[in-house]
Amino acid sequence: MSRPVTRPLLLVAGLAAVGLFALQIRGVSANQAPTAAPATLVNSGATATRVVAEGRLTTYPGAEVLVGSEVAGTIVSLPVAEKQRLRKGELVALLRADDLAAQLAEARARVVECEAEIRLAEAERDRAESLYAQKVDTASRRDKAVRDLEVSNARRTTALAAVTRLEAEIAKRRIVAPIDGVVIVRHVDSGEAIEARAGIVTIADLAQVRIEAEVDEFDAGKLVVGSAVAIAAEGYDGRRWRGTVEEIPDSVQGRRLKPQDPGKPADTRVLLVKIRLEEPTPLKLGQRVEVEIGG
Repeated sequence: MSRPVTRPLLLVAGLAAVGLFALQIRGVSANQAPTAAPATLVNSGATATRVVAEGRLTTYPGAEVLVGSEVAGTIVSLPVAEKQRLRKGELVALLRADDLAAQLAEARARVVECEAEIRLAEAERDRAESLYAQKVDTASRRDKAVRDLEVSNARRTTALAAVTRLEAEIAKRRIVAPIDGVVIVRHVDSGEAIEARAGIVTIADLAQVRIEAEVDEFDAGKLVVGSAVAIAAEGYDGRRWRGTVEEIPDSVQGRRLKPQDPGKPADTRVLLVKIRLEEPTPLKLGQRVEVEIGG
């Protein structure tokens, strides 16, 4: 009779032991600290502010000038060639001014004639005043002599003004270099007729060049004046040149350079960041470059 009672007791004891073991395991699991997630590497160094953009080599303001003519005319002399170095004031071109030169000669002759008339009028006035003082001649004759002298002086003033005007017109037909620089483009040839304000040559001071980089407006917060810049260009076997951010504009503008990466949108707004070159480069004006700011 005792055997049937023992089996249920053993079964109950076994179940209790299993339950107690499960509770212990659960307690240990509850008290165990959670497993840490794998650490994510964050690059907080200089590359976090690295900005890559495209740009071109340009001159500083005033260092590149399109030299033209104020007046229309025919070029009779163009003694400059591309790559020729010019000094400020050196002759660039001459326009035909034969008719103006003839008018100038006539105006100068008129000045000489007026001066002769003035000498005669002065003599007449002095004689008339002397006769009037001696009560030999009338006041009206003296007044007429004074008036004749004044008219002669006015005629000389008019002739001198004509000379000045014609000299200025001829000077406009003598085009000179406004800055020191190199002729980078010659737009016309000798013998051509040009319109007023037409370009004749473009002169640039190649010692005053910098990079203008088109930086995406969303990278504006990463830019700092004085940041180091690495400059590269295709065709130079991986060579890089040093530069420094010298100017960050206060406004954005439309992109002017078509991105070489087809994945980049061409209609985004950009900051035209100015970069000073810290060393000589073989780059040409207008050449496309890639800049890396910071990093």
